[in-house]
Amino acid sequence: MLQLGEVNTYYGKSHVLFDICFEISQGEIVALLGRNGVGKTTTLRTIMGLTPPVSGSIQYKGMEMAGKKPHQIALAGIGFVPEERWIFPNLTVHQNLIMGVKPGQYGKEIRERWSIDRCYEYFPILKERYNSKGGHLSGGEMQMLAIARTLMGNPEFILVDEPTEGLAPIIVEVVGKVIQEINASGTTVLLVEQKLQLVMGLVQRIYIMSKGMIQWEGTPEVLRGQEEIRKKYLEV
Repeated sequence: MLQLGEVNTYYGKSHVLFDICFEISQGEIVALLGRNGVGKTTTLRTIMGLTPPVSGSIQYKGMEMAGKKPHQIALAGIGFVPEERWIFPNLTVHQNLIMGVKPGQYGKEIRERWSIDRCYEYFPILKERYNSKGGHLSGGEMQMLAIARTLMGNPEFILVDEPTEGLAPIIVEVVGKVIQEINASGTTVLLVEQKLQLVMGLVQRIYIMSKGMIQWEGTPEVLRGQEEIRKKYLEV
């Protein structure tokens, strides 16, 4: 569904991603792991067109995405939940959700799996807070809203960046279940996450990054037996 081939990305003159290659099949939840500053978020931003690659290929469902604008990539079916969440603080929960609808989305014959009613069904706390301003929500509520707003665009593939950062353990568990349910509904997921325990019980495959390069790939089952890999690339 998504294939990256020899992708190189720069910030100014700084070379950040070095010949990144990986692929994700339809229906998977795949994790991109690594310590802070190794290029995980940059990889998501590059896929989404926010930090375009200087070279390499980003194929989504057989279409070349490298060089396209973020809105074109979103219209192709890729959604992005950024670590910063990008909630509109002065808009209500309901208004924030409406902002997630793609232009012309409901005038076409597309798979309209996600509506406001369905988002409220998946995220009952948002229904309770539907008239609250985004800036008045808790961290967990903001994260739920960020995910739900992205789903309003009905993506077939979703990039999720550090969704549990700063959240209480009980909310972390809720976020994990939400990602699992979203995947079960038919959405493929690429997840950047620091909490290894959450990842190990959630994903089918793992890529590990270090110094802007993919250093390891495999399944959670294999990684459990690779103490040296965990110590080298993941443990502080």
